[in-house]
Amino acid sequence: MTWTPTDMPDQSGRTVLVTGATSGLGFAAAVALARGGARVLLTARDPERGKAALDRVQGAGGDAELVELDLADLASVRRAAADVRARTGDALHVLMNNAGVMATPRAATVDGFELQIGTNHLGHAALTWLLMPALRAAGAARVVTVSSLAHRGPGLNVDDLHFARRAYRPDLAYSQSKLANLLFTAELDRRLRAAADDVIAVAAHPGLTDTELLGNSLRRRGPEWLATTGRLVNRVITQPVRRGVLPQLYAATAAQVRGGDYIGPGGLAETRGLPAPARRSSAAQDPELARRLWVATAEATGVEPDPA
Repeated sequence: MTWTPTDMPDQSGRTVLVTGATSGLGFAAAVALARGGARVLLTARDPERGKAALDRVQGAGGDAELVELDLADLASVRRAAADVRARTGDALHVLMNNAGVMATPRAATVDGFELQIGTNHLGHAALTWLLMPALRAAGAARVVTVSSLAHRGPGLNVDDLHFARRAYRPDLAYSQSKLANLLFTAELDRRLRAAADDVIAVAAHPGLTDTELLGNSLRRRGPEWLATTGRLVNRVITQPVRRGVLPQLYAATAAQVRGGDYIGPGGLAETRGLPAPARRSSAAQDPELARRLWVATAEATGVEPDPA
């Protein structure tokens, strides 16, 4: 493919929600979609950072609004979903599940989940289910979930998502959360097709991209000099955010996209380049694992799956 933002269809009249939109891929996606004509709802945990991002998007000429959301708190997820449904009049064309944390020291969400699976998967799954009425009502809507090359790890233990019975490893916890993103996308799209819905679920990954994830991870795990060094190394080995964001923009807007697609960079082992079909690990293609995760996610979050 040779797809770039100049190929993005006109987004006028469409409403898009982007989680984690204060920096990195989320902010870049919000700017691009707003410039394309969409009404963009940016989510943020920190109101100050959220307001700063909102001002920048609006300063670039975009139609944008701020939604307070902490994916590590299911009460916040429920409030945000209700807020979005009220603001949009139950008409949301794209939900971009972009926010995430990476390789953090062991920590728990407000609801007691391991932080990475709780934020990257459980919070997004709950938000998706709660917003499904608005997506369905908009017509031909899309759920775009951002995964990672890191999903190709040791796998996912549905019976021990929170490392209660095994030693916690930050890298493994991150990998299983990104695998969960792909499994959830596959099961969501399967159920949408079975229900004859016109909403589609797709996934994307940015390859190796110069975002704040690595620096934030290192800052949580050590002194500031380590985070600074990590950021410098990251810039050398990664592609810029303006390139890394292309797969999720393509997944959100391109006419060729079909339910269940997985889009990533097309060059150098999917680490960089323009959007292209991406490869899934064998675990990410396991329908029984996807079904079990779906059930476990509903039990953990207490949110009714939609479609059932």
